[in-house]
Amino acid sequence: MSTSTNGNGVLSASRPTEVAKLDRVVIRFAGDSGDGMQLTGDRFTSEAAAFGNDLATLPNFPAEIRAPQGTIPGVSSFQVHFADYDILTPGDRPDVLVVMNPAALKANLRDVPAGGTIIVNTDEFTKRNLTKVGYGSDPLEDDTLSAFQVHKVAMSTLTQGALEGTGLGKKDAERCKNMFALGLLSWMYHRPTEGTEAFLREKFAKKPDIAEANILAFRAGWNYGETTESFATTYEVAPAKLDKGTYRQITGNTALAYGIVAAGQRAGLPVLLGTYPITPASDILHELSRHKNFGVITFQAEDEIAGIGAALGASYGGALGVTSTSGPGIALKSETIGLGVMLELPLVVIDVQRGGPSTGLPTKTEQADLLQAMFGRNSESPLPVIAPQSPGDCFAAALEAARIALKYRTPVMILSDGANANGSEPWMIPDVDQLPDLSVEFATRPNAADGSGEFWPYVRDPETLARAWAVPGTPGLEHRIGGLEKADGKGNISYDPDNHDHMVRLRQAKIAGIDVPDLEVDDPSGEARVLALGWGSTYGPIGAAARRVRKQGIPIAQAHLRHLNPFPRNLGEVLARYDKVVVPEMNLGQLAMLLRAKYLVDVQSYTKVAGLPFKAEELQHVFTDIIEGALTR
Repeated sequence: MSTSTNGNGVLSASRPTEVAKLDRVVIRFAGDSGDGMQLTGDRFTSEAAAFGNDLATLPNFPAEIRAPQGTIPGVSSFQVHFADYDILTPGDRPDVLVVMNPAALKANLRDVPAGGTIIVNTDEFTKRNLTKVGYGSDPLEDDTLSAFQVHKVAMSTLTQGALEGTGLGKKDAERCKNMFALGLLSWMYHRPTEGTEAFLREKFAKKPDIAEANILAFRAGWNYGETTESFATTYEVAPAKLDKGTYRQITGNTALAYGIVAAGQRAGLPVLLGTYPITPASDILHELSRHKNFGVITFQAEDEIAGIGAALGASYGGALGVTSTSGPGIALKSETIGLGVMLELPLVVIDVQRGGPSTGLPTKTEQADLLQAMFGRNSESPLPVIAPQSPGDCFAAALEAARIALKYRTPVMILSDGANANGSEPWMIPDVDQLPDLSVEFATRPNAADGSGEFWPYVRDPETLARAWAVPGTPGLEHRIGGLEKADGKGNISYDPDNHDHMVRLRQAKIAGIDVPDLEVDDPSGEARVLALGWGSTYGPIGAAARRVRKQGIPIAQAHLRHLNPFPRNLGEVLARYDKVVVPEMNLGQLAMLLRAKYLVDVQSYTKVAGLPFKAEELQHVFTDIIEGALTR
């Protein structure tokens, strides 16, 4: 039952509805790229997080700033999966699809399971809009949607009616229809409303009339649910039982930015991000630019090469240099990454992978830069490669990358991807004092082995093989470094064949000797004969599929690689335990190729390069087929 707020808030009376309790729901908001679907989905997600649900999200939007209106290429969607237990993916198929126009319906209908709920903005189903996407007749009137529960709502008309008298024009009022949809779904799933209203007032603080219009539309959507006869049932999803702590909703890009800030603080070093905006990595720059108070400097350079050059220069000067980009930017930065390998300076390189090659699919996910990260530089140019497994894990991956870069004096590549970058999940805020100590010791005195009193920049730590790091300007430690080959120890330019062979092997040995944790295997029964092995954002779909297979009473083991170079020392032994190893990847089998080459294991590769993550259902069938093949041998 709701209460009155003098005509501006919730209605004074509501009809009784049945309340169904669910353990999980997947909702997808879809509309034109100008309909505000990303904002709508993000706000619903924020309220689910505040309510205490576990959640995972999948934003999906076109690359164009303003894609052609009313067309299928111009459709933008946001999917959120929330539950009362721990979940791993944004969900395979939406239980509820909210569509704002015919293009959104046509682009997403195939994903809705039979019996699913579709909420339609009927105002946009005009003959012109239907023709634009190839509908010969109105799917709301023929039998196209007969297998679904369809709710026809004139969202545009109802929004305009709610805002009548506010002084807004018809066009501006119609833009608030996404908040009407959000209000309706918030009512359906008993989501709190105070946070959204506060958010809107803050977001439009300089335009209070727009803020109040959006709030009125939001309330109108809620009130419509309360009063219409169309919806006989509302739904409740209880809070999840998560580990005790303080949580916030976080995206992968934000987590990477926070990890970089934390790394600078734990190392006691200033941070410089030298970068150039590129989708889907730009949000890292945006977030880090807000944290100057933590000693973070952000430099938006004129191009990718200048960005990484500034970052490497900052590392030479005694700071933690960081650069961020996507696959095309890595190609441009490769020469400077190679310079970082030769200089042996700490540098964190963030690659948020997207579909390629070339410009490719800027807003779609892929993980096809692994071989580029491993080998995409001239000559023998090894560097460590780390891949976070989820949005929240990006924080830990950034810290780990900084640890390795600082301890071993090397560039480190972080391979995130679009699914991690734009997706979100609850993240437990860590105790800063419990984060690893990343402090470094700069050279403070001459170290020449011949007792000459000079500083030799390539004298190495016998355990890590890291060279000495001296801040330029330190009295008595004057030295010269550059891209030409160095004499071991002294660091002078050397063309000696034996020295070059020695230095190439030293640089490789340093990377191969990096201390990384052993690979952990999830094999509850201990009876599995098949191992599902992944890396990066495939963690969620692989894990969810493994859970489904086990529920069928079939054993399967799962392991996930964070360190891709060097591999964990026990990886060969783990692979040898199982009759079959399957590696799902969003590329054409790059990790599988590396595993076959290094360990001579007949890895079975399952690949997908559609710009979308794997579905748990899809991998469940793959795993079951492979297991059944292993059992019949």
